[in-house]
Amino acid sequence: MTTSDQPVCFGDLETVFPLGEDDLRHTPARCLACGLKTECLRRAMAEQDGLKVKEAMVDRAYRAGMMGFWERWSRKKMIHNAKAGLKENQR
Repeated sequence: MTTSDQPVCFGDLETVFPLGEDDLRHTPARCLACGLKTECLRRAMAEQDGLKVKEAMVDRAYRAGMMGFWERWSRKKMIHNAKAGLKENQR
């Protein structure tokens, strides 16, 4: 798929996965009907803002007791490396 085939909102985190009133992120109904929803959400979550969301999810799970210290450390390390990779690709 080329960039010209994608809608303007493609990969925009605040459009495809906005923060709801309950402080959780939800996919809007208009995005659920789109044939590009999976690829779009993957792109949004792989960008800088999406990685921040993943980091917040890890922290929330740790605080809730859903994961231990080492799992949290490992996931945060992977997210940190992904952020560094994004910065390297932007140069």
